[in-house]
Amino acid sequence: MQDEQHKNGQDSEEKEIDLLELASKLWAQRKKLIIWSVCGAVIGLIIAFSIPKEYNTTVKLAPEANDNKSSGSLGALASMAGLSAGSASGADALYPQLYPDVVSSVPFVTDLFDVEVTTMSTPEEPGKKMTVEQYMDEEISSPWWSAVMGLPFKLLAALKSSEPEDAGHKLNTFQLTKEESKLVEALNQRISASVDQKTSVVSISVNMQDPLVSAVLADTVVSRLQEFITEYRTNKARKDLEYAETLNEEAQQEYYKAQQRYADYLDRNQGIVLHSAQITRDRLENEATLAFNLYNQTAQQVQKAKAKVQETTPVYAVVTPATVPVKPSSPRKVMILVGFTFLAFVACAAWILFGAPLLAERKAGKGEKKDNLESDK
Repeated sequence: MQDEQHKNGQDSEEKEIDLLELASKLWAQRKKLIIWSVCGAVIGLIIAFSIPKEYNTTVKLAPEANDNKSSGSLGALASMAGLSAGSASGADALYPQLYPDVVSSVPFVTDLFDVEVTTMSTPEEPGKKMTVEQYMDEEISSPWWSAVMGLPFKLLAALKSSEPEDAGHKLNTFQLTKEESKLVEALNQRISASVDQKTSVVSISVNMQDPLVSAVLADTVVSRLQEFITEYRTNKARKDLEYAETLNEEAQQEYYKAQQRYADYLDRNQGIVLHSAQITRDRLENEATLAFNLYNQTAQQVQKAKAKVQETTPVYAVVTPATVPVKPSSPRKVMILVGFTFLAFVACAAWILFGAPLLAERKAGKGEKKDNLESDK
């Protein structure tokens, strides 16, 4: 036991000595460490100020809860497991967990191309009105290194695209052009949607280089998503309403015709007491009554269908509305500065402790080989 304790004490002393030696080496090269750290800080500042500012707008929606009594126990078990029971409801196939897929779908994104936005006005320059497609093509900037690296590809694309563009081209979501496909990918990178699995709260975020464009586009995405979900959920009820209104119109016309035939017969046969005339009168009166009853029933069905449309129309509570961001969300210049300074310090320390000694050993080994060869000669 005493021998093991003695060995452990020696190992700890050797480790302390090694750490002290490493610290002394770094302290001896402190000027180099400072120079490298300053260079890293300068590079970090250049990169931080070269990255364009991005502004984020986040909108949170709380969808209407689906009261389904038959799935009460299942919903309770799902909530205990930290999941949402929205996907278990067979009546609604478009539950909140699918909203991100809807937002990133090609038809949804291409509908945003023609949305009009206005850039933030400054004392030097007023705001510009343009579509989202024009804004993405003309106003979005990239760091200087991206422009330098992409310059050869732009030149090749300019040489290949010598054919004049078709001015009458119409957007076809089934077959997009290369430019349209790139624009869809760019918008998908800047527009995102997420769902809280426990509360089913939908969060929609939009990142743009202009704060006003970010807020306007976020509000537009939310309204378009609400319209899409509302149209989907009320599709069956609206079709039933259209069918009920068609039947009501037909019943109304038949009722008016039967009523007119009964009135015309009465006008032509005043004062006639024949049994055949009375039978005809009763028959026309019964036809008018039946037509009225049918008209009344179809009118009630129309009212029920309208109530069904209103019942199936979803209601969304906007928890966090869209507001124009004041501060940019990226780049985080302080984090970039600290990160590059730390990386430069670590790289310099690694070179001092490991790189330089290893290089010196290799040079010494090569020198010994040359000396041995010369001595052999």
